[in-house]
Amino acid sequence: MRIGRRTVLGLGMAGLVGCAPSPSPSASGSSSAVPSSSVVPTAGASSSAPTPRPQPSSVPSPSPSTLPVPGRDELIARYDGIAPTAWGLEIDGVVLRSQDDRVVLTFDACGGKKGSGYDSDLIEALRRLQVPATLFLNLRWIDANPAVARELAADPLFEIANHGTAHRPLSVTGAEAYGITGTTSVGEAYDEVMGGHARIVELTGSAPLWFRSGTAHVDDVAVRLVTDLGQRVVNFDVNADGGATFNPAQVASALAAVRPGSISIGHFNRPGSGTAAGVAEALPRLLDGGVTFARLRDAVVA
Repeated sequence: MRIGRRTVLGLGMAGLVGCAPSPSPSASGSSSAVPSSSVVPTAGASSSAPTPRPQPSSVPSPSPSTLPVPGRDELIARYDGIAPTAWGLEIDGVVLRSQDDRVVLTFDACGGKKGSGYDSDLIEALRRLQVPATLFLNLRWIDANPAVARELAADPLFEIANHGTAHRPLSVTGAEAYGITGTTSVGEAYDEVMGGHARIVELTGSAPLWFRSGTAHVDDVAVRLVTDLGQRVVNFDVNADGGATFNPAQVASALAAVRPGSISIGHFNRPGSGTAAGVAEALPRLLDGGVTFARLRDAVVA
């Protein structure tokens, strides 16, 4: 499925990341995710009785690989000189959907001068409704919000994932997305992944299972590198907030488009955006319509 076919509101008028410029994205390649075969009711579905609010999944979480993680020099030797053949959001090896009917909400915290805020209203809405989510934290955001990062890491409703070190597109050739130059070599790609990785290990006591690059753009060599480092690249099939540029009605409309197995992207580093209000409006309708939610680790095999 290519980006032009996504069920996402206003994708052409807004970017994907809350601290990047916003030209229309492009992508190539295909999803390796497993599609769902059944449909659950979505927003607006009628119900003859109140629907119990789903709780975080009790399915045992997958364990990170016990294989040794290769070092920087080893990966440079392995991939240096290999030219990428694909670049974008939807390429082989990138997770775009969950592996069952549950919907996965993911929210990025990008960091930097324009992206180090904390949307407590959004997090409180998720807690109030007991809707689990996976939070992708950038190293810069963690450094700007250490106490909040520790609080979120201690909350079992949330899973903490890796959003990189300097919020750069992940490339081995310096490919660009939204005017942001990607990492320019295998060594720089390793540093972008592992700087964030190390801090998340400090926060949670375990290695993150998932990685999303700044701007969500990757090349195919970088995807292989991330996999070798014991993580999987995760993107999405529903863009919930257009890089924190959507108003509440647009966010609610975008989330109404989720289907069984969808993974959505939003942002919680932009307080005052329309994300929190739109999520708070959409989630009760989705829950009443029978939609269930899970963290990535409960709905995707790492």
